[in-house]
Amino acid sequence: MLKALFIDLSGVLYEGDKVIPGAVAAIEKARASQLQLRFVTNTSRKTRAQLLNDLQRLGFEVQEKELFTAPVAVHAWLQEKKLRPYCLIHRNIKSEFADLLQTMPNAVVIGDAEQNFCYDKLNRAFQLCQQGAVLVGIGYNRYFKLEGQLLLDAGPFIKAIEFAASAPAIIIGKPSKDFFLQALGSTDLSVDQVLMIGDDIYGDIEGAINAGLLAGLVRTGKYQTGDEHKISAAHLTFNSIVDAVDYALSDQSHH
Repeated sequence: MLKALFIDLSGVLYEGDKVIPGAVAAIEKARASQLQLRFVTNTSRKTRAQLLNDLQRLGFEVQEKELFTAPVAVHAWLQEKKLRPYCLIHRNIKSEFADLLQTMPNAVVIGDAEQNFCYDKLNRAFQLCQQGAVLVGIGYNRYFKLEGQLLLDAGPFIKAIEFAASAPAIIIGKPSKDFFLQALGSTDLSVDQVLMIGDDIYGDIEGAINAGLLAGLVRTGKYQTGDEHKISAAHLTFNSIVDAVDYALSDQSHH
């Protein structure tokens, strides 16, 4: 029986500044039920505080402890390993890493750096990894969608450094199993009681399935026709978050 929903943000609840139709009411409906909610995102262009702010502005009630972001998870991991990162990340999230020592880096952190992805910085990342620095990815997404266009995400750049330096990356954030399990650890539930809802067939759906969760792909956000056939693992498909929540609530009432 389903006891929790793990929900991706961009493409599932909103696209850019537009709320997906019915999403606010769907989340309220889920909240009014017995379901636990967690919001699980790779977004690496905004701090956790900015995301909470945005969600509130769009009409979503989300508590800080329910929000799991890949940059926060990366920061915790670096701290635990006592690593000094060279951060190739978006200017908006520099503050999330400001308290870490960054001189003589022995780790390279790559997120969605947008205009920061220039040759010199990528080359520096390559040289550090070539010399033995650990390569850490904030998520491994191929692309995301903004204002109706698909845009390159961090994944292709991480892949470039992996290829050039023969250094496999440690991915923190989706599709990493540990990231899903970290969110799961904040509930008192087992994997089979959780449904992950996302618009990315690889990052959200395949990632969740590999972590043992149930997964449902929504046909909003970056979804493209035929995405549901790109992986062989069994998963659900919904028109939007509205149908996904209705499915979860009907599952509850059947038990």
